[in-house]
Amino acid sequence: MVFAASFVVAAGAVAGVLSAFEGGRGSDQARRPPVSASPRLAPLPAVPSASPTATAESTSPSPSVSVRETPSPTPSPSRTETKRERTAAMPARIYRHPDSQVLDWVRAHSGDPRHAVIASRIAEQPAAVWFAEYAPETLTARVAAVTSGGAAQGRVPVLVPYAIPGRDCGGHSQGGAPDLDAYDAWIDRFAAGLGSGEVIVVLEPDSVAQAECLSAGERADRFASLARAGRVLKEANPRARVYFDAGHSGWNAPGKQAAWLRQAGAASPESSDGIFSNVSNFHTTADEVAYDRRVLDVLGGPAGLGAVIDTSRNGNGAPADGQWCDPAGRKLGRTPTLSTGEARIDAYLWVKLPGESDGCKGRPGTFTASYAYDLASS
Repeated sequence: MVFAASFVVAAGAVAGVLSAFEGGRGSDQARRPPVSASPRLAPLPAVPSASPTATAESTSPSPSVSVRETPSPTPSPSRTETKRERTAAMPARIYRHPDSQVLDWVRAHSGDPRHAVIASRIAEQPAAVWFAEYAPETLTARVAAVTSGGAAQGRVPVLVPYAIPGRDCGGHSQGGAPDLDAYDAWIDRFAAGLGSGEVIVVLEPDSVAQAECLSAGERADRFASLARAGRVLKEANPRARVYFDAGHSGWNAPGKQAAWLRQAGAASPESSDGIFSNVSNFHTTADEVAYDRRVLDVLGGPAGLGAVIDTSRNGNGAPADGQWCDPAGRKLGRTPTLSTGEARIDAYLWVKLPGESDGCKGRPGTFTASYAYDLASS
């Protein structure tokens, strides 16, 4: 059985609440603010399963099962050219949102002996902002707070919408919108907060790679909603760059992943700027670069499609024993950048905030200073 790459625990209060000092030292854990949820992990195979061809498994529903809109298959040349121009003009700096668990911890624990390492090596780096609560009534304002902050600094925010129905196949991070109609409306509200500046959207981690648990009809419905989401986001802000879930190099084979991605609209510039991989996981950057290029080759679409990679905790690669829950011996990966020097690799991002626990070194999804310090000092 293949499990999801990332789990997100439901968010709490608007402001992060820090635990009290214990024994004269700063507490290891702090609650996260809801705007910046982050993932846990579950075990995954060390290497991809035997590769089926891109068309080996049909994910098309019968007409009686699925009646949702299907992705538009063919990009227009004008949109393709616009996307290429947008790629060339993208600023080379990523926005660091001032509300995060690590920044809360740093502000509250200046006397902690781990402070300098965590502050300099983690807190100073920009990380993605997660939107894991369904809460449609506040969504637009919460998104706008992040995108306007990035625009004011001339930097690029990274946003992670995470509310697809049936997320995590009903596992630890079950939740999200009650159904796909509600999700479509939630995405409309998300898009309304995007503003007009440059922004990267990491669209729904695990939503494609973990689709095995769905029936063919359910997959087609989900993929139609994802394709629609990409179109809505890019129509709301033509400078938004939207990336779709490619899992990671230790999960689905490239042909299988690309076939699903194509159904989800990831090959069309009307919906997509490419794919993302390794969210909340540990696989090396080199492995992810090679894997993402293989997926993109099979995926097809315009040559301008690229990939972004989560490098937040992959400095030592994935554990050989398959350990997934806050495994020992991991370290920070490459710092976030929009200038990778690698063909078809658009960015290295910290999608998972280093130090937020998978559930073993601290409560799932909470910032744990001891874990952060281990990652930053390895």
